[in-house]
Amino acid sequence: MCGRMNVSDSPFVKELMKALGITALPQVRNNVGPGSSANIVIQQDNERRLIEAIWSLLIEPKKDKPGFRPSPKWHTFNSKSTRLTSSPLWSSAFKSHRAIIPASCFFEWKDKVCYAIEPVDSAIAFAGLYRSWQFDDENVHSFSVITLPGQNNFKHIHDKSYPLILEAKDYEQWLDPKLKDTSVFKELLDSGIRKEISVTPVDSPKNMNKIGEKKLITAQAA
Repeated sequence: MCGRMNVSDSPFVKELMKALGITALPQVRNNVGPGSSANIVIQQDNERRLIEAIWSLLIEPKKDKPGFRPSPKWHTFNSKSTRLTSSPLWSSAFKSHRAIIPASCFFEWKDKVCYAIEPVDSAIAFAGLYRSWQFDDENVHSFSVITLPGQNNFKHIHDKSYPLILEAKDYEQWLDPKLKDTSVFKELLDSGIRKEISVTPVDSPKNMNKIGEKKLITAQAA
């Protein structure tokens, strides 16, 4: 799964936003988790926009204070690639509400050790889905990160899933809301770890103090 991420103002993030045709930069945030806000890129009316959204596709107003929270009935901060076309929960958004979530790194825990995972030569462009909600007079956006099945060369860190990370050649089709024939994404959803990544033990997503040696994982097809 992908349950924590950081967003920095690194040169890699700036390069990603330039490639997406967005002049603004995502807000710098550490330790972003489900229910937190993050910036995502969407395309509407032939225009790409960087918007604020809550991490979990299904959200609702908080009961006892202002703001919004993930639905307590469903875990929707990740969406499994294997269910994007079969489940009504995901299929509608998959057809016309696809998003890209910029990030610097994401985190997984194994045996109580936190690992920071990042591409060695780029920022992360998570493939995601989004929804727009109207609660009384407030318009709110939400999103989910798409995950692939567990990858062989990543199973020593997390054996069940790996986030789908897009490359520059994917951006145009992925963000096009007019492209509703999702069969064109079959190869993408069958992909594995497409770029070399580094895995570094750290004390926490917030502080990012290195507590072990960095290791590299090479790209590998699913």
